[in-house]
Formats: sequence, C-alpha cells, structure tokens
Amino acid sequence: MKILLINNPQAGHGRGRELLPRIEGRFQFHGCELDLRLTEHSGHGISLTREADLSRYDAVVAAGGDGTLYEVVTGYYRNPSQNKPPVGIIPAGTGNAFVREMDLKGSDWEKAVDTIVRGETRAVDVARFITQDEVHHSLNILGVGFVSDVSETSEHLKFLGTHAYLAAVFYRLLSLRTYPLRLTFDGHSESVDACFAVVSNSRYTGTDFFIAPRAKMDDGLLDLVVLKKISRRRIIQMFRTIYSGTHIREPEVAYHQARKITIDTETPRVLNVDGEVFGRTPVEIECLPGDLRLLWKRGA
Repeated sequence: MKILLINNPQAGHGRGRELLPRIEGRFQFHGCELDLRLTEHSGHGISLTREADLSRYDAVVAAGGDGTLYEVVTGYYRNPSQNKPPVGIIPAGTGNAFVREMDLKGSDWEKAVDTIVRGETRAVDVARFITQDEVHHSLNILGVGFVSDVSETSEHLKFLGTHAYLAAVFYRLLSLRTYPLRLTFDGHSESVDACFAVVSNSRYTGTDFFIAPRAKMDDGLLDLVVLKKISRRRIIQMFRTIYSGTHIREPEVAYHQARKITIDTETPRVLNVDGEVFGRTPVEIECLPGDLRLLWKRGA
C-alpha cells in the first residue's frame, strides 16, 4: 500500500511532530510505503495535496487536527488527478472532533493507522462552500458569530491542549453579542439576531461539543444550528446541554436540515471552518451527497 501522508508537525501544540516517528513505524509494520509531506504554514496542506499526482497512491492521509483534515480535503478537490484514492485520517491535533464520528478518540492514532491499512471505505457527504469567490470543501463544520470569536481566541490558548476551546468559550462569554443574520435554507429565508449560526456535516465540534446531534455523514443533508439572542446567565445555564445534544430542545436554539444554505450579514463577518478562522460572509454552502470515500472501519 502506497500512502501520501500529509503531516502537520505543529498540530496539537507540537503533538503532530512527536507522534510522527510512531506513525511512520506503525505504517512500516504493516508493510506500507510512505511518501511524507510536512506542512510548513497555514494553507500548505491544500497546496501539497493539490499539486501531488494522487493517481500514484492507494490513500491520501491527513495527520493532524480538524484544520489539517480541512486542508487535505480542499486540496483533494482542487487536484486534477484522475482515479483519486480514498482519504484517511490520523488524529494528532488539539480538537480532533471529526474522528468522533469514526468512534475514535484524539489519542487513537494507532487505531487510525490500522483502519487505513485495512482499506475499507465509506462514502460520506461533503460540504462545498463558496466564500470570497473561492471554493472550499469540509467534512466537519462552518460557523459564524460567537463560534468564530471562540476559534480566534483558542488559537492563543493551544498550550492548554484539549481545554483550549473550553477556556476560549468562557473568555468570549464576557463580551457576548448578537449578529443580524440573513439565512436561506432550501429556498426558505429568514432574518434573525443570533449569537451564532453553525452549519454541520458531522455531529461534534471542539472535541466534545455535541453541536448537531441529528447530523449523519451520509444523509445528503447539512444541519443548521442557530443560537438566537440570549443572556450570559442563560447560556451558562444551558452550557452542559451541549455535551448531550439536548440544547436543541431549548427555545433559544433553532435547528434545521437542508441541502443548500446561505448565510449573510450586514457587514462581512469572519468564518470558522473546522477550527480555522478565514473567509467572510456571505457564504453559500451545499451538501455533496456521498461524494468522498473515507477509509473507515466497517461497523464503526
């Protein structure tokens, strides 16, 4: 098995670098041939994947966090190669929210390698979105408002590891505000003052936040979660519910499912995409049903 391994050595506050020798050793144990590429800056994973001859490989693997996975998937879709191989994931970042869908934890790098070499695949939905006239692809989430504010802050708190996102949430609560949003989903339009809007392809964000409990990776739909105007006291009261997914029962939360979603704001607002902060509203998001083959253990 020949594998293109895109590794982010900075992922997880250096965890990507620390794990790399063990990851390489595990692949060698299975008799795999590795072509290793290291990312050197933000966005580098996109160009590394886009410019590779993917037809030469049996798998393209992202080793890092959710941001690394986003870059590899976006580069994969921009790559002109024919007969592209499936994509694999090795958690080595801070959040690693997406691997929760695969019944893996952020520490399960060895299980992830074994899943990849097993070669079993699953066709999953992909979120295709356009921001600032550029097309991107994501497997996890896209958000605007409070969630973007939290991601910006968590970048400075990564030394806290898996607690970085949680710490950023409470810090940003001190300056909680609402944003006038114009939402369109499958032809229906509405305006709302909201703390945030999140479009999810998968259920988890920030490692343990069960943000979109009804989301499925192969239902052909995206899940739109909107937190409407709310007080700091009330959001603190509700906070525990985001771990169980019961927050969607609260009157301040709106939950929709759709194939196409547009989010616009009075002034351009920065986006949070899989933990990375870039792009601006307006943004158009579309579900591509079953469009990507992921290396995924059957039964997981």
